[in-house]
Amino acid sequence: MPAGINLTKAILITYPEDQAVKEAISLADAAHYSVAKIVTQKHITKSKYGIGAGKAQEVKEMVETVKPEVIIFDEVLKPTQMYNLASLCKVGVIDRERLILDIFEKRASTAESRTQIKLAQLRYEMARAREKVRLAKRGEQPGFFGLGKYQADVYFLDIKRRASILKKKLESEETRRRLYRIHRTKEGLPTISLAGYTSAGKTTLFNTLVNESKATGQGVFTTLSTSTRSVNFNGKRALLLDTVGFISKLPAYMIDAFKSTLDELAYADLVLLVLDASESVEEISRKLASSLQVINEFEVPETRIIYLLNKVDLISAEDALEKAATAGIVISKRVLPISAKTGFNIESLKRFVSAMVFENPRPHGVQSDAHRCTYTEQQPAGQESV
Repeated sequence: MPAGINLTKAILITYPEDQAVKEAISLADAAHYSVAKIVTQKHITKSKYGIGAGKAQEVKEMVETVKPEVIIFDEVLKPTQMYNLASLCKVGVIDRERLILDIFEKRASTAESRTQIKLAQLRYEMARAREKVRLAKRGEQPGFFGLGKYQADVYFLDIKRRASILKKKLESEETRRRLYRIHRTKEGLPTISLAGYTSAGKTTLFNTLVNESKATGQGVFTTLSTSTRSVNFNGKRALLLDTVGFISKLPAYMIDAFKSTLDELAYADLVLLVLDASESVEEISRKLASSLQVINEFEVPETRIIYLLNKVDLISAEDALEKAATAGIVISKRVLPISAKTGFNIESLKRFVSAMVFENPRPHGVQSDAHRCTYTEQQPAGQESV
């Protein structure tokens, strides 16, 4: 956490699995919250409070002792659930989607990414505005801004109007990107897109390949906007694109808000899917599934994906391959252990990309044994990864 940032004290409610707790704390930290207490429960989507009534009472007592400024709920809450829990505990509640949007807002650094965030925020509110309108009409409005029936309708329509304006702005950006793609196609420049779960090391790999120092970090969502650079792959030039990181349970409206950025996946000649091989097999499997779910939204053929097992400076390349096989990745083709930090196997990656893109260009993909991936470089010892 950068110095000088005031942290907001929070109680975190999440699932009892280690990976769920770890990711939720990482999200909270990225949004500048300090988690003072963690409450876990196997099911956190129950009807009235999201958690069971008994657990909700425990949280209320914890609030009185810890005195947090907010409760972070690591799931999507309905407006009524959020209101019920906030009313019981006398403190504000934010759910997982709101938390991710807060991080996006803090990390947005370009005009396009800021527009994307604003649109996602409005769509988050729009989904809840429908519920607010419904409750107001039934006379069960739970104190949302003091909205009456008429005001709730106006509120909903205003959100729709503002979202429509932002969507048109992003459509203009999509048109600009489309023209740019036509231009680079005429220039004969293939495109390589980096993709992967947030914090897998995509931006570190981007820096290594383009010899730059774009901001990286252990935190989530370091990259929110696309960066494009020209890279020499084994003597031939191609464009390399870094994209926003993926995360589990990312709702469709957030993916749609970033469509103008993520659309580059659909048009890329090759997608480099970066995985953190230093994590457990269970984590690799979960994050692989989340990443492929987003990639599949853009109908990227599996034959256009290279699986990069990053951070092998923390484990051996053999262990990385074994984990990948256990996680369900077919090792016989398009899989390469690398270290974006130390440079291990980066030259092999460049040769592999060159073979796929220039010797066997899309749409045919790579199927033959000649393009199966091997690793031959020596792995440095005693290094740590970013």
